[in-house]
Amino acid sequence: MPTTAATVSVPLALSLGGHRVPVVYERRGSGEPLLLLHGIGHHRQAWDPVLDVLATERDVFAVDLPGFGESPALPDGLPYDLETVVPILGALCEALGLDRPHVAGNSLGGLLALCMGREKLVRSVTALSPGGFWTEAERRYAFGLLRGMRLGSRALPTPVVERLSRTTAGRALLVSSIYARPGRRSPQGAAAETRALRDSTGFRPTLAAGRHVRFGDDIPGLPVTVAWGTRDLMLLRRQGIRAKHAIPGTRLIRLPGCGHVPMSDDPALVARVVLDGSRPADAGQRPAERTEPVERVAD
Repeated sequence: MPTTAATVSVPLALSLGGHRVPVVYERRGSGEPLLLLHGIGHHRQAWDPVLDVLATERDVFAVDLPGFGESPALPDGLPYDLETVVPILGALCEALGLDRPHVAGNSLGGLLALCMGREKLVRSVTALSPGGFWTEAERRYAFGLLRGMRLGSRALPTPVVERLSRTTAGRALLVSSIYARPGRRSPQGAAAETRALRDSTGFRPTLAAGRHVRFGDDIPGLPVTVAWGTRDLMLLRRQGIRAKHAIPGTRLIRLPGCGHVPMSDDPALVARVVLDGSRPADAGQRPAERTEPVERVAD
């Protein structure tokens, strides 16, 4: 179902300079509101493989984070840290008239989703391979891999990217760092996200702001689901165990055969996890009592 992107001008608090920040999003479906957040260097289209399924049960808002996709960079002087971006997302929800939506995020988006849950800006959190649960060595490895991906995207001329995207082997070269099954990514999707990584103005400052980030807080009173691909090469799966220990009551879900960005690797499975994690509070069961959609990872 084709949709058109829209832009909303988000007002920032006076403590952040009182600026207005344009944020691009697309909306689809009906039901309880669900906010979708992508990872660093990516764009809202990362969610395309699951968007139609989610939209059958949710009023879905897929967002380009500031400095990524079609959303412009933050005003000069504003850092791309959690203390800035999380309030922007809260203001975005207010501007869109969303009263504590559900939120699902991947990688950086997963970390932001957890922070929104901690601030009680949302009613449930689903985080797919979220950042912030790494050791220092794991963080350096992941950030080094991201820098290498960025350099590669900037070294390839657009005609080469387009040509590579047309073959399974070419898509593996372009996106196998984040997908376990790069051949399942559409040629258009693989080319577009390579360009998004190349052109993202928020990449370097976001990476710099993440050097000292750790998430170790509980999120009481909210259903929290953390899911991790068994073939995640960016953030190793054992970080999910730390997330479960850091956030008591979290459902930790295993995504067999999925990489760091699992939405394309197994769309049906990821859609089930997100929908199950964002069940309405009156669906008949408390979050802790819901049937697990997939295998639970042992502590």
